[in-house]
Amino acid sequence: MPKPQARYACQQCGAVAPKWTGRCEACGAWNSLVEEVPRSGPPKGLARQSSRRGGPAIDFVALRGETAGPPRRQTGIAELDRVCGGGLVPGSTILVGGDPGIGKSTLLLQAAAALAAGGGAVAYITGEEAIDQIRLRADRLGVADRPVGLAAASSVRDIVDSLDSADAPDLVVIDSIQTMYLDTLDSAPGTVSQVRGAAQELIGLAKRRGFVVVLVGHVTKEGLIAGPRVLEHMVDTVLYFEGERGHQFRILRAVKNRYGATDEIGVFEMSDRGLVEVPNPSALFLADRQEPGGEPGSPEEAGGRTAGAAVFAGIEGTRPVLVEVQALVAPSLLGTPRRAVVGWDSTRLAMITAVLDARCGLSVGANDIYLNIAGGLRIVEPAADLAVAAALVSALTETPFPADTVVFGEIGLSGRVRPVGHTEARLKEAAKLGFTEAWVPARPVGRRGSSGEGLTTTAIGHLSELVARLSPPHRRIGSSGARRVAVAP
Repeated sequence: MPKPQARYACQQCGAVAPKWTGRCEACGAWNSLVEEVPRSGPPKGLARQSSRRGGPAIDFVALRGETAGPPRRQTGIAELDRVCGGGLVPGSTILVGGDPGIGKSTLLLQAAAALAAGGGAVAYITGEEAIDQIRLRADRLGVADRPVGLAAASSVRDIVDSLDSADAPDLVVIDSIQTMYLDTLDSAPGTVSQVRGAAQELIGLAKRRGFVVVLVGHVTKEGLIAGPRVLEHMVDTVLYFEGERGHQFRILRAVKNRYGATDEIGVFEMSDRGLVEVPNPSALFLADRQEPGGEPGSPEEAGGRTAGAAVFAGIEGTRPVLVEVQALVAPSLLGTPRRAVVGWDSTRLAMITAVLDARCGLSVGANDIYLNIAGGLRIVEPAADLAVAAALVSALTETPFPADTVVFGEIGLSGRVRPVGHTEARLKEAAKLGFTEAWVPARPVGRRGSSGEGLTTTAIGHLSELVARLSPPHRRIGSSGARRVAVAP
């Protein structure tokens, strides 16, 4: 039998080349090809004989089964269960990615301890740390007395042999998948073939024995999970753990979920005792903002009426979240104005700036613009357009945005404000936090809308109406500080 020839696999895209080259022909990455020796297949005669004989027939069944699906298992952490769609589904595989040191191991150790405290059997297998390091973290989190089985192993064959039994645990945590290796592959751990092969073995074992496998994945400098993209297709759920080092809270976001809604988030606060759940993230993101509705001239009223800040009523998954959009507009000293955006799409900011200039007669684009979503949350929905425009106009004209008002809506290139979904949930969340007014898109004729209890809604049909509300004639300024009157169409 001839010896299998070596091949070279790209560690970025998984493309295979017959010989080594400095640059991958598929994705263009440099120095990403690694030599791999494929496993030898069956003899040619056996393969030819199997193809002639054919395989066994496949049995087809109806869509509706006689028995109900397996019940979800609660981890004891409500935010994690919420992101997973209501709990963990037996036999499923979850991939958790995030920046180094963001708290992935802390979260999973807390979840494993909470599930073990509720009577579940849990196995925590690490390939990066020693047992003593895990015990130190457990002591810091106060969960050292929970019946969690710890093991330090990297061989997938050893892990499968240990778990492939009738008394398999309910939850298995693998930290991390990049450290696992198959002894049947002649490549280093973390390569494309090792990550793909190790994940396939663990996923097959989870389906066969009916327990939940949680895989921890490293991320690249672009923020994506390292390794082949096929890994995200193989698993059932993909979770990203996000957050800024300078902020104390973390966001657990679902980008794929076969058993629940995507784009669902869970909010945690990092403390010296580990991660603490935040049941009301709106109050956390607005913690440094004074309560709306203060008396005129009082510190509460002055603190809530800062120029360049507007409260946006957004939706993350199925959860309404209120965040503060902060903007600073300053005269530019350079030929090309500076743009600094944190927590939002910089391309969409350029579009909003162009619409303000072309449709509303303002000179916003000639200034330096700094935009920030307070609290470290990243906003991706277009409903934040109107809040961003409100913050920009408020900063440009030095007119404070009303402290007891929230705003949301999508802006078109014509300047028209388009309606967005989940209006009722946004308004109810704003009313619950004490806001009394909302600037919302104008509803089309014949469509009924709803508002939160005790909340007054003001319809904004065109961006010029927002500019007119925030731009008193004696306070409008242009690009170089000269006073300018913006004429609304």
